[in-house]
Amino acid sequence: MGFPETFKALADPVRREILLMLRDGRMAAGDIAARFDMTGATVSYHLSQLKKAELIYETREKNFIYYSLNLSVFEEIMLWFNQFTNATDSEPADSNASAAEETTVTEETTNGGIANENQ
Repeated sequence: MGFPETFKALADPVRREILLMLRDGRMAAGDIAARFDMTGATVSYHLSQLKKAELIYETREKNFIYYSLNLSVFEEIMLWFNQFTNATDSEPADSNASAAEETTVTEETTNGGIANENQ
């Protein structure tokens, strides 16, 4: 799986709707198509784009094709996104408070460590 294909697949609102439908469990291709006001070929195109991005997989049973979410790809995406939230966890929540602390330390150092009562 590559992130470019994944994000391209996720960019389309129809494909995102299909993914939301599949979060409750696998669905037959016909049931997915029935929920949209578009041709079967168009729905099939969207499903193939989701498969190409490995966001879903298909299983064939007799005359039916069922689609399911590939949760491992979603987990990989979440891990990738999580690296951005973890980077901010180590920073102070209030950047203004941090700046005020630095100013106080600088003033004390400038005054030789003696606090000026007139400030």
